[in-house]
Amino acid sequence: MKKKASVLIIDDDPDVLYTAKAILRKHYERIETLENPERISRTLEKDHFEVILLDMNYKTGATTGNEGLFWLRKIMEIDPNAHVIMNTAYGDIPLAVECMKIGAIDFLVKPWEQEKLISTVNAVYELQKSKKEVSRLKETEKILSQDLNSDYGVMIGNAESMKPILATIDKVAKTDASVLILGENGTGKELIARAIHNESKRASKPFIKVDLGAISTTLFESELFGHQKGAFTDAKEDKAGRFEVANNGTLFLDEIGNLDLGLQVKLLTVLQNRMVQRVGSTQTTPIDIRLISATNSPIDELSENGEFRQDLLYRINTVVINLPPLRERLEDIQPMLDHFLRKFSTKYEKLNLKISDKAIEKLKQYHWPGNVRELQNAVERAVIMSDGSTLEASDFLISSNKPKSVQAGSLKVDDIEKNAIIKALEETNGKLNEAAIKLGIGRTTLYRKIRKYKINT
Repeated sequence: MKKKASVLIIDDDPDVLYTAKAILRKHYERIETLENPERISRTLEKDHFEVILLDMNYKTGATTGNEGLFWLRKIMEIDPNAHVIMNTAYGDIPLAVECMKIGAIDFLVKPWEQEKLISTVNAVYELQKSKKEVSRLKETEKILSQDLNSDYGVMIGNAESMKPILATIDKVAKTDASVLILGENGTGKELIARAIHNESKRASKPFIKVDLGAISTTLFESELFGHQKGAFTDAKEDKAGRFEVANNGTLFLDEIGNLDLGLQVKLLTVLQNRMVQRVGSTQTTPIDIRLISATNSPIDELSENGEFRQDLLYRINTVVINLPPLRERLEDIQPMLDHFLRKFSTKYEKLNLKISDKAIEKLKQYHWPGNVRELQNAVERAVIMSDGSTLEASDFLISSNKPKSVQAGSLKVDDIEKNAIIKALEETNGKLNEAAIKLGIGRTTLYRKIRKYKINT
């Protein structure tokens, strides 16, 4: 079976080019040849090769290898990660050492035997593939180590409104269908995504989360698709993007509704072709991921208004899960209180704490605009500040009055979201970074919503 790789052979002898191509095309999908080295720059700028076989001498009678050294330097300038085999009729150890210093991987002396050519090219190809895999594994380790330090909690869903959601998770987890999770901030969309992954056939592979609301437009391609060393000023080394890191696993794109149209096109292209191309590279890499997306935005409305591409929406919403807000699943407040109380009592070494009945009643009557995340923060703060063995209603710093929009019988998401942002800004004295963390959204997203709701800061 041929290897999915491209090999470039550069030599001024047509017979050498013909012979090498005839031998190697049985083993590699694509073999390109160049008789004129002046075409090297143009060829490498528009295409990528896993292995390059470069002759050392081009002028009639030349034996010094200086031309080969010149073109080797040129290749390494264009692509510092190029894997080059030097090819010459004159074996010279000092010359070979000089080639290695510049960046060549191996050295062949003509005339070579067929087996020697194949084995040398194969060895360099495998080295190139291993280096790329090491790059991907390093990035995977980095992301997963960060993920281990994140507290994403446990899923609690005893309410009637959660039963169909749990049934959907059970069905969809066994497939590779794309899932779109809709719900307000703090409802637990990431927990649902992780539950689907953990019950899937990909459970032993990476679960990679990308907060699209926290990635700037300029870094989008680098973060998702990766980059080559030298692709831009800060690209000090090769970096695998999140798609590559999530290969064979699950990629969770949170806040996908925040993507601008230009980035939506780039994302759609990758999802359609199932191939990624690192920034600064001409090579494409196949990817096999299970896609789960989430948003708190009215994505159908955005699609109708032309703010979210319909063709991308169709790619991500094979199965849609609508998570209800906490105010619509009051049965879950008690078990959540029990869970968070155990968690934070242990964390802050305040064992045997309990919550009074009056406090529980107050918490059940509250509208929870920040949903489960707000409930968790309220319990943690109460545990930290407690002096006695019982948490009273006064220990939970939440408003006893419902917002006007709720009192009037309106439960519009925009009204609730606006109130949550105002409350977070008040509690953090207008510090946007802290408010964004409290709300569980990216700073860029918070800026956009502040402008949307015309909130004074």
